[in-house]
Amino acid sequence: METLSETPWDVIIAGTGLSQSLLALALSRSGKKVLHLDQNKYYGGSEAAFSLDEAQEWVNSVNQHPGRSPFQDAVLSTSASENSEHPVKLASNRAYTLSLSPSFLYARSSLISILLSSRVFRQLEFMAVGNWWIHSTEQKNAENSDSGAARAFQRVPGKREDIFADTRIGMKSKRTLIRFLRHISKPMDEDSGEDDKDLSPPFPEYLSANFDVPQDLHNPLLSLSLSQLRQEETSASYAVSRIKRHLGSIGALGPGFGGVVSKYGCGAEILQVACRASAVGGGVYALDTGIASLEDGKPGSEDEYPVTVQLSNGESLRTKTVVGSVWDLSTQEQSLECTQVARSVSIVSSEFTSLFSGTMDGAPIPASVVVMFPGESLGNPQSPPVYLQVHSSDTGECPRQQSIIYGSVSLPRSQGQELLECAVDRLVQAEGPHAVVSWSMRYTQLGRLATDATQPSIQTHSPHVLSFPPPSLDLAFEDDTVDLVKQAWTHIVGDEVDHDDFMIFEDREGTSDE
Repeated sequence: METLSETPWDVIIAGTGLSQSLLALALSRSGKKVLHLDQNKYYGGSEAAFSLDEAQEWVNSVNQHPGRSPFQDAVLSTSASENSEHPVKLASNRAYTLSLSPSFLYARSSLISILLSSRVFRQLEFMAVGNWWIHSTEQKNAENSDSGAARAFQRVPGKREDIFADTRIGMKSKRTLIRFLRHISKPMDEDSGEDDKDLSPPFPEYLSANFDVPQDLHNPLLSLSLSQLRQEETSASYAVSRIKRHLGSIGALGPGFGGVVSKYGCGAEILQVACRASAVGGGVYALDTGIASLEDGKPGSEDEYPVTVQLSNGESLRTKTVVGSVWDLSTQEQSLECTQVARSVSIVSSEFTSLFSGTMDGAPIPASVVVMFPGESLGNPQSPPVYLQVHSSDTGECPRQQSIIYGSVSLPRSQGQELLECAVDRLVQAEGPHAVVSWSMRYTQLGRLATDATQPSIQTHSPHVLSFPPPSLDLAFEDDTVDLVKQAWTHIVGDEVDHDDFMIFEDREGTSDE
């Protein structure tokens, strides 16, 4: 059998995270010899998804090998069900697919566009993401028809019809909201230069000064932007652009929802499909095989394969280009400035039916909902908001009569984990005594949050060695990830192809729309 070292490679991609896997997909029709490695025994990197046993192995690995990945302080617990009056048994190990980074896609995301143009969408199944909720310290009246967790949470209006139907919002506040939504829905060329200057203040100041939006509506609007910063730290330009994204996506793929999540592990399923397409195109894959060292050729060298790569299994390879994350390229300094976000994954013995109710006739029942806890609702006014993404069993991530709660807050380690635990407990307790957390995993993730301050870019260590920036920590897929993949692809293919043909593939022979 031919060894990896006997082949000169055009590209070696280190790591099978979403960015690297999309790059492999982009190169799958290029005719180049691509070797795709991962130091782990599994696909996915920071976007991986695990069964219960795999999650335990991952926790052990994170704690035994600090600095090897963008994760720290991983803890797994199953003790909650043992002390409960309503103990719940977990299903079989493989009945669960638990994602490390459960981001969803807005309907107008550029990733959806390239999944369509590259023809890999046929291997994916998407479920609706809908219903934004915000934790309310004021309980509803007992005679209210809402039940379960919805009693303690307020649905965030997502369109004009929702605003008019909401009995909690006064008529004056409804008028200000409609005026705000009408304004941000205008095409960009209708905005004056003065409007652009208005976007520089913090979001609450922008809302109050320009639209007289009352303070009690600031957090609901902030939740639509999915900002993981405090109100005062979120710029109007950031929040407004993402609220536009939210509102503009509703109805694009179907009535009543604006986002989708891929079944069976969110981004982990997308990157698996991308890797399979690369393998069909001739890409070679090697798991449990990392890069031990790199030796780049001298500047000006005419060597066609100037980079020597020493693998963790002892093999020595030659290649034209190496691309990976900072954690996969061992010779690169891991001193990047990263944001630390506390995250959690909880298996709960409840379907949270009240949170998943449809919002309009003909709309599908969502498989994922977003619940936002302002810091003050958890007794910590100085805290950034806590977000819980609740996934039903329709996502294929857990058995029937159970749900998965993914938590995230932009605070590190124990400080963030305490808030996450409090938020999950509030949601579970509001659902009733039958709801029990039977399994949970907590960890800190390093990465980047989308802000207006800087735009991420590919780091060029040499003409032959490139690295992607730290992974995105945002709850919805950010389009800059596709931009970064295209930057790397353009660097590799050069002038060999038309750059407008990025990710535009014809059907392979023997395939069809069916």
